[in-house]
Amino acid sequence: MNIDHLKTYLEIASTGSFLAAAEQLHVTQSTVSARIKSLEARLGEALFSRHRSGAELTAAGRQFLRFAETAVRAWEQGRREVALPPGYRTFFSVGAQASLWDRLLVRWVPWMREQAPEVALRLNSDFSEPVIRQVLDGTLDLGVTYYTRHAPGLVSDVLLQERLVLIATQRGLNVEEAVSGHVVSVDWGDEFAETLSRQFPEMPSPSVSFDLGLVALQYLLRHEGSGYFPLRIVREHLHAKRLHRVRRAPVFRRPAYVIHTDTPRDSTLLTLALQGLRSVARRVNRAD
Repeated sequence: MNIDHLKTYLEIASTGSFLAAAEQLHVTQSTVSARIKSLEARLGEALFSRHRSGAELTAAGRQFLRFAETAVRAWEQGRREVALPPGYRTFFSVGAQASLWDRLLVRWVPWMREQAPEVALRLNSDFSEPVIRQVLDGTLDLGVTYYTRHAPGLVSDVLLQERLVLIATQRGLNVEEAVSGHVVSVDWGDEFAETLSRQFPEMPSPSVSFDLGLVALQYLLRHEGSGYFPLRIVREHLHAKRLHRVRRAPVFRRPAYVIHTDTPRDSTLLTLALQGLRSVARRVNRAD
């Protein structure tokens, strides 16, 4: 059975859409349809019922789900084990959002290398949703994300809490002035956006928006404006007086989660990795 067909089926099951699955897999919608048609022909059952708003798993599609997940996970594990560098007994793969690497993962990697020198580390950076999907399909052993979701077999715990503070390039602004001027918007997640909207219902729509905080910060350092940023990434600029914290502005908390499945490939190794991450997170939280 073609592994790409199984991955396509799992992507549609996750997104509820042939079109969304095509976009995530970087193939055409006709390719997605052809893969599912071939898979259904091999199984002799329809896996999805299509409707105007998307695609829904049939009874057979729901029943096949756990078998497809197991097959994809086994394939990924086998592929990685075969590619192990000489001298290593196994691998451990971790994915995290880019903005969490400097805060957590760059400190965790040397800790893990010291504690488990015989383990090859596979590391990648992505947005939260792709990381969650890769954890679920077995491509990643562990993920660190800014949000999580309820899914069968997925375990998630809060690892740390970011403090988002309002900063501005101009000194002495009050809160009203800061949020009514040139606000630089960063995608800190739906929960933060909803909280911010409730806190400042009169805030105008931002003229400049970014999906990466570090890129938004570089923009703000070159242009006048204000915005909410994690205290850790603006602290040095506040000390250097390049940016200024807006006094009496509300501070928002943004959790970061560590996620893994409830059936880990190597439970001993996962426990060790979690121990190291939580140790690093405690130090980071104390520093904030």
